[in-house]
Amino acid sequence: MKMKNIKDYNLEDLKNEIKQMGEKSFRAEQIFQWIYHEKVQSFDEMTNLSLELREKLKDRYTICNFNILKKEESKDGTIKYLFDVLDGNAIETVLMKYHHGNSICVSSQIGCKMGCEFCASTGINFIRNLTSGEIVEQIIRVEQDTGERISNVVFMGIGEPLDNYDNVVNAIRIMNHPKGLNIGARHISISTSGLVPQIYKLAEENIQCTLSISLHATNNKKRSSMMPVNQAYPIEELLQACRDYIAKTNRRISFEYALAKDNNDNLEDAKELVKLLKGMLCHVNLIPINKIENGKFDKSSNENIMKFRDYLNDCGIVATIRRELGSDIDAACGQLRRKNLESSTTIVE
Repeated sequence: MKMKNIKDYNLEDLKNEIKQMGEKSFRAEQIFQWIYHEKVQSFDEMTNLSLELREKLKDRYTICNFNILKKEESKDGTIKYLFDVLDGNAIETVLMKYHHGNSICVSSQIGCKMGCEFCASTGINFIRNLTSGEIVEQIIRVEQDTGERISNVVFMGIGEPLDNYDNVVNAIRIMNHPKGLNIGARHISISTSGLVPQIYKLAEENIQCTLSISLHATNNKKRSSMMPVNQAYPIEELLQACRDYIAKTNRRISFEYALAKDNNDNLEDAKELVKLLKGMLCHVNLIPINKIENGKFDKSSNENIMKFRDYLNDCGIVATIRRELGSDIDAACGQLRRKNLESSTTIVE
């Protein structure tokens, strides 16, 4: 019998599993307490469960405990982890420290199918989706390593979160549950390249998380050259989905816009962006594009970035410039990639 990862279950599903084992459902709450509050790494540590139940759990489930293959710390305090996901593959996760708390950038897939031209993950073959437990484990493992609580989660690591829809939504329910990681839904942000059907689906979930849309261009020709997904879901269709999402959820959308020199960073682009977003409940997050290996885009000048921001704000579109963190260790936006295990010899325990 294949062992199942117990961290893949939200509380209600785990209660059903426990009942099928002939146990009372409150045992699931005890297990949740041990996993998400005590951060135990074995069933033997769950001392308020009977020895018989612990043996049953060991026979049926694993507790997914990632190994840290490599850890790099930036001069600004950002930490990038390379995790062994226990099947011969690895993913990267980034911890960012702010005055308001610790944020973590989690991966949702091993590799990515989207092919965005400005993202280092484009050079990685898609292997598989991460399970809910593997997504959640990134948070648990970082908290174990640092001894510090994670208060904010962004799905902006390797992979397209909405391409792994069910596992991502289930992971959010585990993060958000008071008996789980107890991270407020409004402190969780999902970034998507623009998968329109899944945006409509997410609007029906009644999850108060933040939706971030990777826009990056103001016309279909330019956006398609940067993001192949635009050929399937062009700007007009994407923005209509965003308007419908806002109407359904009453939640503000964040639009990500990576500024590339001589490509999408001039005043005409800013004017077009205002036309596209005028009247929408939204925020624009301007990202100084990060140079990647073999990438064809260069970072816009600071002067152009500030002019772009100021024009949007003057026109009533709230815009901010994202603070750059971890660029010296390739941990900034667009720089994450999955390293081969063979290339990582530093194991941190």
